[in-house]
Parts: sequence; structure tokens; C-alpha cells
Amino acid sequence: MATIDIKAQDENTFRVTVHAGSTTMHTVTLTDADHKRLVGIAADKETLVKKSFEFLLARESNTSILRSFDLTVISRYFPEYEATIRQTL
Repeated sequence: MATIDIKAQDENTFRVTVHAGSTTMHTVTLTDADHKRLVGIAADKETLVKKSFEFLLARESNTSILRSFDLTVISRYFPEYEATIRQTL
């Protein structure tokens, strides 16, 4: 099982380190508007980022995840992302 460490760089940018078979580092952005649209007040930004990585890791290896991306790009690759993350949180 992968370990996911999240460190806020600023209010909208997070550094995510995934320890799985190998260790990868990712930079993820998330605006206040997208956070509110995705989960409202159900979860803070760090929790949303972590759950989003859990979603991704259930579908692909950490080495396949983009190194830098806006969180909303996930739904381009996985159309079920937004509905799934709302149900999860």
C-alpha cells in the first residue's frame, strides 16, 4: 500500500510525495473555486488532494501520475472522478 504525504506550498499549491514501489513527487494546484465546487465544506483542501491521490493510485501506479497538474485535470483522464470524490467525501 502506498503512503501519501502532502505538504502545502501555499494556499493553492501542494507538494505530494507518494511512497510505493518507488517514491515520486508531484506538485498539485487547487483553487478555492474548484475546491468549493468539488466538495464544498465537506473536506479541506489537503484531504481532497489526498483522497484524489488515493483515487488515482487505485487506477494507475504512482510513476504514471503527472508530476505537475491542476487537480481538475483528473476528470479529463477519469470522467468518473468528480462523482466518485463527492461520494467519498
